[in-house]
Amino acid sequence: MAFLMGFTNPTISHDKIKTITPEELYGEMFYDIQANESIFSDSKYFVDAVPLWDIEQIRENYKKIDIHSNLELKNFIQKNFELPSEESTYQSDFSSINDHIYKLWDSLKRPADRHREGTLIPLPYPYIVPGGRFREIYYWDSYFTMLGLQKDNKIEIIENMIDNFSYLIDSYGFIPNGNRTYYLSRSQPPFFALMLEVLAESRGNDVFIKYLPSMEKEYEFWMDGSTKLTELNAEASSFRRVVRLPDGEILNRYWDDKNIPRSESYREDIKTANKAISAIPDTKPEEVFRNLRAAAESGWDFSSRWLTENPEKTFNLYTIHTTDILPVDLNSLIYYLEYRLSKTYERAGNKAKADLFKQKYQTRKKALIKYFWNAEKGFFMDFDFKKNKQTNIYSLAGIFPLYFQIADQKQATQVAQKIKKSFLKQGGLIATLHTTDEQWDAPYGWAPLQWLAIKGLKNYGFNSLASEIKSRWLKLNQKVYRDTHKMLEKYNVEDLSRLDGGGEYENQDGFGWTNGVYRKLSQASARRITNNKEKLNH
Repeated sequence: MAFLMGFTNPTISHDKIKTITPEELYGEMFYDIQANESIFSDSKYFVDAVPLWDIEQIRENYKKIDIHSNLELKNFIQKNFELPSEESTYQSDFSSINDHIYKLWDSLKRPADRHREGTLIPLPYPYIVPGGRFREIYYWDSYFTMLGLQKDNKIEIIENMIDNFSYLIDSYGFIPNGNRTYYLSRSQPPFFALMLEVLAESRGNDVFIKYLPSMEKEYEFWMDGSTKLTELNAEASSFRRVVRLPDGEILNRYWDDKNIPRSESYREDIKTANKAISAIPDTKPEEVFRNLRAAAESGWDFSSRWLTENPEKTFNLYTIHTTDILPVDLNSLIYYLEYRLSKTYERAGNKAKADLFKQKYQTRKKALIKYFWNAEKGFFMDFDFKKNKQTNIYSLAGIFPLYFQIADQKQATQVAQKIKKSFLKQGGLIATLHTTDEQWDAPYGWAPLQWLAIKGLKNYGFNSLASEIKSRWLKLNQKVYRDTHKMLEKYNVEDLSRLDGGGEYENQDGFGWTNGVYRKLSQASARRITNNKEKLNH
């Protein structure tokens, strides 16, 4: 085993119900099982298991087995844990793609949770999971899932999911990556305020006032420490998710409050840290772990956005430095959160708060243009505050300022030209212009990025380009469904014959946000009742 395999977390916190991580819950059993590649191929599998008996008794029984015997270890796990299903239980009846998605909602729906041992954080209302290995609710996935639920008039489950997120904010001060205890050190891109937009279209604008405390509490999470940042003339200062730049602007980055291997990707993170130490001897493994975790908070895990380009013009995951980067997408989302808070306080009659947040979003808009717009490249780029310059990675994160109408018309025109020239492929838009082994790079396309690009381009009148992206993406989804009767997590938009995907796990079937975006973009409606082997909607 690599020499980092014994890396442990000595800190145990019991201050809130359901905060015990699998490392804390299982102790040495966790490290033995997660380090053993012969037991489970997916590191997420064991940490999602549910203990069948008292955990202290399981730990005592574990001391009596021969942990060097894989057979004995596997038998022990099977006798003492309820293991998660590895495959989706839903079987297609070969109906149309829209009917397939409509029926999938029930397969992906989970009832309100009951408290059980293990890592699942119980939620009080029903919710939709993405599918495959993702057996819990996920934060930013859920917004795009809601778009399809809205199309299928499933407003109650949208409200249930928002109430679950509000519950998580009230309980933990933020929305975790997902409702697992091993996700409690990070969040995901803050789409909560946009979820409220979806609900408000059915329930009215008082929805924003109802959830105003949750919106503001989430904002406080992302801005934690912003008033304590030091004023340095030449260098930026940072704390958790906030960075103060030399000219005084405060912007945000992705972060994780832990600097240990991810519980659900333990072996993978150990391997990455070992490669980093081998290639760059002064590397601290804790920094590698933190940056891997921060990239997981971004949702783009993993991408050349977070990596250092080698002299050979290639990228290695061990060069990851997510926390050095101010992401254009994150800061656009927080701009919108500030905007929505201002408008909601205005509606509530609180002029002082409305003016305060108005000043915040106007200040952030200026900073977004100053630090992220590149006039020479005609695109919005991420900013490396440690190097005090933009990164050179073109990514579809650059579409966010168009989605939120932060860009002016000239900037939007240049972005549209770049999208058409470089990002548009046969099956839709690639995530970045770099082809790597990571899943958030070429040749892969993702449903949420197609949706954001289509809407962003339409905001500035580029309807023809938006329609072309939509057409190519829907046709690719239809082709794969015709061939496999599956909706996938991501798609190869360059080679339409390939279904494989990069990254640290297999391409997943389900799939929440792909279903949601397809339904929102599709003009066809689900028939609700179908005959087997019905022709596909094209």
